[in-house]
Amino acid sequence: MLRAIVFDFDGVIANSEPLHFSAFRDVLAEEQVVLTEADYYAKYLGYDDAGVFEAVGAAHGWTRPRVAGLVARKAVRLEALERGTSILFPGAAAAIRRAAAALPIAVASGAIGVEIRRILGREQLIDCFTAIVAAEDVPVNKPAPDPYLRAVALLAGACGGRLAAAECVAIEDSRWGLESARAAGLRTVAVTQTYDAAALAGAADLIIDSLEALDLAALARLCSD
Repeated sequence: MLRAIVFDFDGVIANSEPLHFSAFRDVLAEEQVVLTEADYYAKYLGYDDAGVFEAVGAAHGWTRPRVAGLVARKAVRLEALERGTSILFPGAAAAIRRAAAALPIAVASGAIGVEIRRILGREQLIDCFTAIVAAEDVPVNKPAPDPYLRAVALLAGACGGRLAAAECVAIEDSRWGLESARAAGLRTVAVTQTYDAAALAGAADLIIDSLEALDLAALARLCSD
């Protein structure tokens, strides 16, 4: 049976990937490194912030302290880009409130925790979530299963102390995220807000257009198969 839902954040709840790209592009430009939009979506979308700079910097011999400095600069730039506007996808807030009214929900994301909480707090959604798992909360990020394993463990407390991964559904927008959730044992739903259905086929148990189409009865059926 369906007992909990775990949402990815960027690309699922928040339409923040274009802002992340802009922030990475701007910081890298200061380092005389060009990042194109095509390369960002094709090569780096599945990484957390440190992973992007490490991957880009591998050819330049960037050290760990330098990467940490770039991550900090990118966080400042992202906050500036977010300021004064809602970046939630249409229907996301209503879908989250509808899901939270029915069962415990969590976030499992490669984004930095302060960024996730800042947006959810501004949108008055943070109290809907039983748990938030961010990049810094696990030793290895997606596509490894660690973020989803951590989310299921935290949700267990709201489910009487015991919760199986197969009783949870993950909502994702990328193959990296879907692979992470599947490796952790969750059922998977893909939203085609970042990639089209063809790019996600085979990695998801169900594909929907957006969170507006999120149907709790359909999720329950996934967990009953």
